[in-house]
Amino acid sequence: MASGARGAGDAGEGEWLKVAELKAMAGAQDPQAKEVDNLTLRRFLRARDQNVGKASTMLLKFVAWRREAVPGGAIPAEQVKDDLAAQKVCMGGVDRAGRPVMLAFPARHFSADRDMATFKRFVVYLLDSICARIPRGQEKFLCIVDLKGWGYANCDVRAYIAAIEIMQNYYPERLGKALMIHVPYMFLKAWKMVQPFIDANTKDKFVFIDDKNLEETLKRELDESQLPEMYGGKLTLVPLN
Repeated sequence: MASGARGAGDAGEGEWLKVAELKAMAGAQDPQAKEVDNLTLRRFLRARDQNVGKASTMLLKFVAWRREAVPGGAIPAEQVKDDLAAQKVCMGGVDRAGRPVMLAFPARHFSADRDMATFKRFVVYLLDSICARIPRGQEKFLCIVDLKGWGYANCDVRAYIAAIEIMQNYYPERLGKALMIHVPYMFLKAWKMVQPFIDANTKDKFVFIDDKNLEETLKRELDESQLPEMYGGKLTLVPLN
């Protein structure tokens, strides 16, 4: 069974024993790893197909990264104010599975204006924000990536790779699905350059939706009350702040 196919609460006793083993193994090398909660440890374990050694290596990299990248425990909004003002990301409601929904608008991002260090902080800020909205009993979120209006000035392969690497290396098993909508042909060429940097589990979660199937797909994923107004539903989007 692929790791991404498991539900949030169906761990067996054997898996929890491996979680304890992972905490002990990683904690022996970095005491801060012992402070990581068991559900997070389980996500790292599942991201490495129950291999405790590989999960420990991944976890230790996460703990070291978090200590350096987010020394205060959270990215202050002031540090990413320009990205927030551009409304590149909005928060939606929940999907039919109860997962919180995030909407990203890559046409509001311009590569010429991008500072990589600031962009990475913004990615951490938005991932921390959506993960904080995940309810008890659920571990994943749904992302709608709306590429309407995307063109050459928005193309930023380095930024896309950086965002995906942060997500898959430090937020494993958090992305439930990414619906790629209003996809222009030129974006597919850029995506081909990004794909080699996406691991197999994550790659399967990016779903490209044809315009003719868009309405049907969104209504299958979201109740009308949770579907944003811009897609024919009743929900008012809230800009990330």
